[in-house]
Amino acid sequence: MHLILTGATGLVGSGVLDAMIKMKDVSKISILSRRPVPMVEDAKDSRINVIIHKDFSKYDPAVLDQLKGAQGCVWALGISQTQVSKEEYVKITKDYALAASEAFQSLTSDDQNAPFNFVYVSGHGASTAPPGRFTPIFSRVKGETEIALAALRKQNPLLHASSVRPATVDCSAHAAIKPYVPTPPLVYRMIFPVLLAPMRVAMPGLHSPTLELGRFLTEMAMGKHPVTAPAPDVEMIGDFPILENAAFRRLGKVGSS
Repeated sequence: MHLILTGATGLVGSGVLDAMIKMKDVSKISILSRRPVPMVEDAKDSRINVIIHKDFSKYDPAVLDQLKGAQGCVWALGISQTQVSKEEYVKITKDYALAASEAFQSLTSDDQNAPFNFVYVSGHGASTAPPGRFTPIFSRVKGETEIALAALRKQNPLLHASSVRPATVDCSAHAAIKPYVPTPPLVYRMIFPVLLAPMRVAMPGLHSPTLELGRFLTEMAMGKHPVTAPAPDVEMIGDFPILENAAFRRLGKVGSS
């Protein structure tokens, strides 16, 4: 199966890339990136094609031709709202994802009945409810993106768009990606290990280990873990499922013996 990945140099994307490399059922991995991906250079895996793509708001025929035949995508491209302006955050978080989901609908055209699985990596705290005066930008924008993706899925039932909301993403037990993930700020590096251990025990539903998260997101892009009904940890907008972190852990059997 041919899968697409964005955000491959980030924390979540690195976990997804490692999972894709390890899965024998993944026959081709197309990575859209603004720059070379060190993990790919070290992996030396012939299945991976890194497409240097500078403008994620549009996809010309040359790019789409390299993606032709793909059946799924993990959209892990993102940035912290503290690192860019509000306008840039909306562009990266919302506009880029919607542009891709629209462009990718034609990739499986050889089989008119084949769905395309578009998995949007959202985040804990995102909300599809009407924003209030004090609603954080990330919550509103990610929620707006989910609503827009739900509308696209309604327009095209073969676009199997979905959203997953990881919480505290943790790569401490994922040795394969540690050399490649971005270095967090010093304060974060000091505080995170102290808080992680008690959180795993007291609030496991907020823990998102990259090893399991990467595998789960990849499997969703392959069409596994279909969700068709709401649950305490799943919101449905029509046929569009939004999985909270607890749903990822439940369906992915994270922490189960």
